Amino acid sequence: MQLPGEGRGRPARDVVSAVPYPHERPFAPLHDRLPYSPIVDRRPIEWPNGARVAVWVVPNIEHYEYLPPPGPVDPYPRTPHPDVRKFAYHDYGNRVGFWRMLEVFDRYDVPCTVSLNVAVLDHYPEIAREMRDRSWDLMSHGLYNTRYLTRMDDEQERVFLESCNTVLRRHTGRPFAGMLGPNITATERTPDLMAELGMRYYADGVHDERPTPLLTSGGARLVALPYSYELNDAPLLMRSHVEGEVYVELCRRQLERLRSEGDGGGRLLCLPLHPFAIGQPHRIRYLDHLMEILRSHDDVWIATASDIVGHYVENNYDDDLASTGSMPRV
Repeated sequence: MQLPGEGRGRPARDVVSAVPYPHERPFAPLHDRLPYSPIVDRRPIEWPNGARVAVWVVPNIEHYEYLPPPGPVDPYPRTPHPDVRKFAYHDYGNRVGFWRMLEVFDRYDVPCTVSLNVAVLDHYPEIAREMRDRSWDLMSHGLYNTRYLTRMDDEQERVFLESCNTVLRRHTGRPFAGMLGPNITATERTPDLMAELGMRYYADGVHDERPTPLLTSGGARLVALPYSYELNDAPLLMRSHVEGEVYVELCRRQLERLRSEGDGGGRLLCLPLHPFAIGQPHRIRYLDHLMEILRSHDDVWIATASDIVGHYVENNYDDDLASTGSMPRV
């Protein structure tokens, strides 16, 4: 068969050499940070007291600056600054929504892991006091949700992370154990810099249904603790305009499926929440209903990120790392 362009004095085209990426060598490793391992091949996780699902409840307590400084990404691209509409909507969460959520969490005795813009501790001492009184876990979410890690060099990012720790130490006497990147931003070196500062877990990934090893330079232990976009209240309720009943049903279905798969090893469920979203008057009953569902199951372990990561590191981290055949990242 003659290929197009053959004949008329032209040599026949070499079809094999025309392939743009000849497979003469193996491909580079698929994941240099998160080594691939099928969940069905890993040693099962046994959560405390026979729980089938570990749930970490994550209120995002944030501050959006009225006039954010210039940066590589504009947090308010809708209009020249100030974007009063967006600022005020988020400000509502700290003025009103947080306090409405607090009543629900107290009713069901929920140990929360706060995704915290650490400047909140200075700007809102009343909120800081309530979180401290309940011994909630505090996870770094940067200084503000309007200042990103994007395009920082190593030294700038190191200073940024250390600044977050400085504020937390001033309020609690301890540094952050983990981080969800501010507005979920990162650089290539973020996990390495976190490990250098002694952090234990990184929440930006949504790549799995249980904690996994996250490789860092020098081999320091860092756990990838999966966050959730699928069950995140803000995009579901505000952008997708899902009704509250549907939101609760999605969370319930996720929980029930993970519970049913618990024979293959304990699974992980993250519930990200935002005071300006679920804390609205017409939505708060859905948070109450969701917490009621969680508390109705004896095989659901509602725990902080630190407790989940501590259990995983002690019981499963080494086996999971060995199963991938991975070496420290250099």
